[in-house]
Amino acid sequence: MSISREDIEKVAVLARIRVDEAQISALESDLGNILNLVDELSAADTANIEPLSHPLDAVQRLRTDEVTETNQREAFQAIAPATEDGLYLVPRVIE
Repeated sequence: MSISREDIEKVAVLARIRVDEAQISALESDLGNILNLVDELSAADTANIEPLSHPLDAVQRLRTDEVTETNQREAFQAIAPATEDGLYLVPRVIE
């Protein structure tokens, strides 16, 4: 698959970026190489390949799920402009 000069100019207009004439030929070559690589990767047979979630057999170490902070809701709500039944009251923004 190749990309044309017109495609690059059109994308530059849509993206609202300025591309100089010298950059267009370099972009045409670079983007063409990228698209060729994508075509090569698409041609690979992956029918019997199981997807990986991680390339290594690493296991994430998890910490124990413990409460380490004290409940300070009353202290925080004491300085809030408006609260009711343990909830913060805020102005309505959606009607």
